[in-house]
Amino acid sequence: MPDISVLRELLIVLTAIISIVFLFQKLRLPAILGFLLTGVIIGPDGFGLIRNVEQIEILAEIGVVLLLFTIGIEFSLGQLLSVHRYVIWAGILQIVLTTVIVLGLALLAGYEPEVGIFYGFLVSLSSTAIVLRILTDRGEINALQGKLATGILLLQDLCIVPMMLLVPILSSSGSFSFSRIGWALAQGVVVLLVIILAARTLLPWLLRHVVLLRSREIFILFVILICMGTAWLTSAVGLSLALGAFIAGLVISESEFSPQIIADILPLRDSFGGLFFISIGMLLNLEFLSRDLFTPLTNFALILLVKGVVVFGVFWWFYRSVRLGVLLGLGLAQIGEFSFILAQAGRGYGLVTEGGEQAFLSASILTMMATPLLIQWGHTLGYGIQSVVRAPFSRAQAGAGKDAESVIAGHVIVLGYGLNGQNLCRVLKEVGIPYRILEMDPELVGRTKVTAEPIIFGDGSRPDILRKAGIDKARTLVVAISDPIATSRVVSQARRLRSDLYIIVRTRYVAEIEHLYRLGANQVIPEEFETSVEIFARVLQEFHIPRNVIGLQVDLIRKEHYGTLRGLHLPGKGLDQLSQYLVGTTTDTVLILENSPAVGKSLDELQLRSRAGVTVIASVRNGTSIPNPHPDFRLAAGDVLVLLGSHKALDEAVQILSPPVGTGET
Repeated sequence: MPDISVLRELLIVLTAIISIVFLFQKLRLPAILGFLLTGVIIGPDGFGLIRNVEQIEILAEIGVVLLLFTIGIEFSLGQLLSVHRYVIWAGILQIVLTTVIVLGLALLAGYEPEVGIFYGFLVSLSSTAIVLRILTDRGEINALQGKLATGILLLQDLCIVPMMLLVPILSSSGSFSFSRIGWALAQGVVVLLVIILAARTLLPWLLRHVVLLRSREIFILFVILICMGTAWLTSAVGLSLALGAFIAGLVISESEFSPQIIADILPLRDSFGGLFFISIGMLLNLEFLSRDLFTPLTNFALILLVKGVVVFGVFWWFYRSVRLGVLLGLGLAQIGEFSFILAQAGRGYGLVTEGGEQAFLSASILTMMATPLLIQWGHTLGYGIQSVVRAPFSRAQAGAGKDAESVIAGHVIVLGYGLNGQNLCRVLKEVGIPYRILEMDPELVGRTKVTAEPIIFGDGSRPDILRKAGIDKARTLVVAISDPIATSRVVSQARRLRSDLYIIVRTRYVAEIEHLYRLGANQVIPEEFETSVEIFARVLQEFHIPRNVIGLQVDLIRKEHYGTLRGLHLPGKGLDQLSQYLVGTTTDTVLILENSPAVGKSLDELQLRSRAGVTVIASVRNGTSIPNPHPDFRLAAGDVLVLLGSHKALDEAVQILSPPVGTGET
């Protein structure tokens, strides 16, 4: 009888995955943390539910391959080029400084330089999966800190490639040299280029022919074959499985079939990805922890301190914002999932001992578990430090102060120069209303200043920056940023500085509406609801509802803070009275097209009153109005009829007078 013990252990793991995802979604925590904890609990050093860790690790390797494959598909060189220059430099500086500091600490502790550099690589990477999941759940992924974190994490994911290539070189005892590293990197790059070139020439042709089979099963199997095959190929030439999977995804990302591939592979990736994190938790040796708890805790504190301080210093220097530096410093202070992959590779090459790997794993898992709390505390700590520390002004801010002194009373302060801010400033310029712009992106500020726009570099949540923008003389403040917490802070600070300032706020989130009104906003514009308003206004126009009635409906919805769209019961008869307008009689105009069935027919022949219930009260032909046309009046192409009737009757009349479906003019 075949050994089915692996089936039992797989059932235990799958049950754990389903339970964890359900529980942690209820707790609003990243499921990855639950996977790590579960691995510790069910592993051989926990309750021992899983004995044969090797079999689970094989499945976990599949998870790593699929994880990097999908990251490669979602990654593109275009994305990297779209990342701002400051983010690229900040990311590179963060990795280099972190590695150098860890190398220095390792040398002080008596380790070899190669080991110190390797540990620097491990510490410099942050968790893409955890950070992006938390920022998305908190609604901060589109905020400045979310965009910067995404850019840094993307750069770190890309740096895993040269780091993996360097692992065999660092493991060469006594032969460490920069020339050897350069030669190894060159060899690795050549191998990668050959694989990429072969894949780019063959894969598009193969994919097109597979798609022509119109078999979803064959398509998915072929994609898995490409993923696993490329991973095996890179492993066969001395590189890693994960690196090969990333390359396969990167090549396929340029295909027109990549969206469908992602949709098909994601369920597999998520399933096997959970196995990977559980297998990492299983690696944690509780007996080791019981013997030496001080070392992992010390490493945990050092990792948070080194990474937190480095990231804070880098972004504080580039963006001159204490708050932003604190948010990113705490948010990126953890160890990343790719560090585990590197650690396993390093152990295979002798760069990490079993005890060192256990100490690193313990500290890393602790940093991951601490991340949700660190990000949650980040805003409070950031604003607290910002209130007592005065950030140095850059040249952009110094120049902005001179501009602000010449502000004309009654200007508009536009906070955030994204798409909404740019459109608003364009309109203000056209009508001659003075304005000042506040923006935290130094590269955007530099580009905008060239166009002579009155833009100021600074964090609008700081009262001194608001004063630089002339809030004492301003008439209106428009907040158009995508950071809900910073938006609340700006509204609160602005209302405290000026009780008579008119504040307009854009928000993406319905839950923020009442909160922002309580803080002092005069008008809150939720993007989703404004889209709904525009949609229903267009629909009512199509049904010939008078524009003044549509305008009344829109005004009512805005005045009651979109309560109707939020499902709230509103007192009063405003909406009930509005329904009376919608069933009343009104007028509308209809253009008679050349292929209309009404061309050449008289009004008496059309029988619009009996067929649709409308009355023709006028006709316009060649610019001449003909009131109350006679029943014998024959219609011609280009005539405009003025109709009187109910909204439903007008709609039916338009159907009678319109060309048949499929014969309309083009």
